[in-house]
Amino acid sequence: MSISLDEAVELTRTGDLWVFRGRSVPDRAIQLTTNSPVNHVGMAVVLDDMPPLMWHAELGRSLPDMWTGTHQRGVQLHDLRDAVCVWANRYGQRGWLRQLEPPADTAMEEAVLRTVARLDGTPFPSTAQLAWRWARGRLPHPRRLSLGGLRGGTGDRNQLGILSRIIDRGETGSQGGAGETGGRGETGGRGETGGQGETGGQGETGDTSRENAAALETAYCAEVVAVTYEAMGLLPAGRRPNWYDPGRFWSGDDLDLSGGAHLGAEIEVRIPPR
Repeated sequence: MSISLDEAVELTRTGDLWVFRGRSVPDRAIQLTTNSPVNHVGMAVVLDDMPPLMWHAELGRSLPDMWTGTHQRGVQLHDLRDAVCVWANRYGQRGWLRQLEPPADTAMEEAVLRTVARLDGTPFPSTAQLAWRWARGRLPHPRRLSLGGLRGGTGDRNQLGILSRIIDRGETGSQGGAGETGGRGETGGRGETGGQGETGGQGETGDTSRENAAALETAYCAEVVAVTYEAMGLLPAGRRPNWYDPGRFWSGDDLDLSGGAHLGAEIEVRIPPR
């Protein structure tokens, strides 16, 4: 299924996900190490009469952050349409929309705003931090990996070293790379964040999400989405923040949401050239 960007912006609601796939060296490194076809994820925030917004993390600062009104790197809240166009036209990404069912309720929207207030402006991690967190977050879950020898010993260290070299090469040699570790220019980030309780941002779930958000000294895109979903009561508690990567939010994974919620299949979005 394919729809225009205007149609997608009209359809999107708070909690819907936008996933992206690029072809730069950093993008391919992320796809390889997460064993998924996507390398960036953001979440829609659609409130009252405000324009639809994109809540995500990236290395670039090409758009003003709608929460602070400034240009910054790291965790940001952008005009959704502008953000999608930047990822498509500047970073060379294809984009898809995944809709949350049932739609977010008022309590979930309030949890989103509290999370934005806590996380907005959190720095994007360095290459070394990013690679190390990916490796540590995935080691307990080897079933998703397409590379062998990752259960321990030199295999783990080898994968980390390969990933770091690939990303470093992309940062020094790629023109305006897109992925979340992206090349020269302004490229995107992601966040690995923890799970949450089975009921929305109140009580233990709210406490857990606040603790997870407070513990994130740096964050990339999948973390940001996961911490926000946790605050909304959509993810189970007890997971380390770095368990999440963009591939967890792709339909090929078996991410279970709480309370009967689910994410629809990817809808490809046709993005006009600038």
